[in-house]
Amino acid sequence: MTKTATSRYDVAGHLRTPEDMAAYLEASIEEAAGDAAFVAKALGDIARARGMAQVATDAGLSRESLYKALSGERVPRFDTVPRVVGALGLKLRAEAPPAAQRQSGCESATSVENSRQIATGSPYEA
Repeated sequence: MTKTATSRYDVAGHLRTPEDMAAYLEASIEEAAGDAAFVAKALGDIARARGMAQVATDAGLSRESLYKALSGERVPRFDTVPRVVGALGLKLRAEAPPAAQRQSGCESATSVENSRQIATGSPYEA
């Protein structure tokens, strides 16, 4: 019987361009379903692809702190995330989901303001 040798897959070796890194981060955020540690791990993969020491320097963090924050074993402080994303040369953005995917009960500011104006006759809070 022959043995099949396997090796551990490391996504960092496949994140070669800023576009690859951005697509990986976006997919990770969608897949995470609110799991911040999962997103932190994805940021760690991207940081390893770029060079952890350089990312740490650019983010104003020690290399050890960066490794801990992006290990996926803990949730990083929120202020760490934009610093790391910026050091990676990426941007975070928010977009509204298509209307069909929006949860009921989540009203836009405009609809709340319109409701207030209809109820009170004034666009201002009573």
